[in-house]
Amino acid sequence: MGRAPPYDGGEQSLLDDERAPAHLDEWHPHTMTQLTPARTRLALLSLALGGFGIGTTEFVAMGLLPDIARDLLPGLYASSHEEALAKAGLVISAYAAGVVVGAPTIAAIAARFPRKKLLTWLTVAFTVGTIASALAPTFETVVMFRFLAGLPHGAYFGVAALVAADLMGKGQRGRAVAYVLTGLTVANVVGVPAITLLGQHTSWRVGYLAVAAIFSLCTAAILTFVPEHDGDPHATIRRELGAFARPAVWLALLTGALGFGGLFAVYTYVSPLATEVAGTPERFVPIALIVLGIGTTIGNIVGGRMADRDAMTAVFWLFGALAFALLTLALLARTIPGLLVGLFLVGLAASAISPAIQTRLMDVAGDAQTMAAAVNHAALNMGNSLGAFLGGVVIAAGWGYVAPTWVGLALCVPGAAFAFAGWTVTRASSRQRERTRQREPVPR
Repeated sequence: MGRAPPYDGGEQSLLDDERAPAHLDEWHPHTMTQLTPARTRLALLSLALGGFGIGTTEFVAMGLLPDIARDLLPGLYASSHEEALAKAGLVISAYAAGVVVGAPTIAAIAARFPRKKLLTWLTVAFTVGTIASALAPTFETVVMFRFLAGLPHGAYFGVAALVAADLMGKGQRGRAVAYVLTGLTVANVVGVPAITLLGQHTSWRVGYLAVAAIFSLCTAAILTFVPEHDGDPHATIRRELGAFARPAVWLALLTGALGFGGLFAVYTYVSPLATEVAGTPERFVPIALIVLGIGTTIGNIVGGRMADRDAMTAVFWLFGALAFALLTLALLARTIPGLLVGLFLVGLAASAISPAIQTRLMDVAGDAQTMAAAVNHAALNMGNSLGAFLGGVVIAAGWGYVAPTWVGLALCVPGAAFAFAGWTVTRASSRQRERTRQREPVPR
């Protein structure tokens, strides 16, 4: 496989094997204040704090799913735990659907907006949506507010990744993406287990109010430490949506969706996997989540570095790693050591795919960098929704709580196939342009 020249953010970078316009990802002194190293770290931490809040609000439902089912679906829970848990999974799917809708919509409309102000408004929206979810009186209204709370998700990560790339400097695009996502992965180590424990000892509603407090703190941090940053003055809705005219973009999106579908087929039902399959008490669930979170944190860092070397090669290797991890979990989940090893490996492999896919999308999206940075999270949450849904289907069918792990393994096959198709399309396009250049007459 040919190795693409490294992306350095400037005029010599290659996007889909074409010369990038000079304005893409360059350092613009007039758009961002020169910062001291300490202020730069605080700004990056503020952006990562947003990822921490998002990771907590997105994933805490996995650990609190039995509590949500007992509270909002008492009749169904009394007659069938499995059916109630499968239906409660709609709370997770609804948030993911909000991400899918919100990421491209907000990215297309707001690409020209000043990025600090946009990030601030997005975190305010998270705060309001999370409070509304906590106070909603019925299952149906909780599902609705979880959908609304998911709308800012992709746009936040996309815009924050672009700001982080400027803060970190040229040639570190994959690591900038990974840095912002570090907040999300650390949430799985600290935020999700802590809020899960809080929710189990009080109520799931108190847990969501605590998440809203995290978003309030993030809003204050962004206002205080993140410098002013202009939007893309060249952006238009038509140009941003033009990314979807590229087949390689769709193939990358499908690759990410199916890859993360494998993770969320497992993650959504981690609580019953631990208690019903491995036979642990409910208080063990936060420990299982911490182990999974450690895996995602390490995987995110590894994936960012692999993406800076060669995003496409990273995707192929990581799909193989994810398939191995899911197989390990499926075979060993009935023992506590096997459960923990399997969860760690699944978290590591799946989270490493994310920065590789986002870098790949930015490579093939041409001018539409804001869209590319945001829409990755729509794809990943399509995987979230798909994994949660298919996992619920096999559980409701009576196939047991290990069955979602086999579903995740099955999703790896088309995911890798779409990755290969995307690589093939890019290679064919590059060769066609090279043949065209060779046929052009040399000017005299």
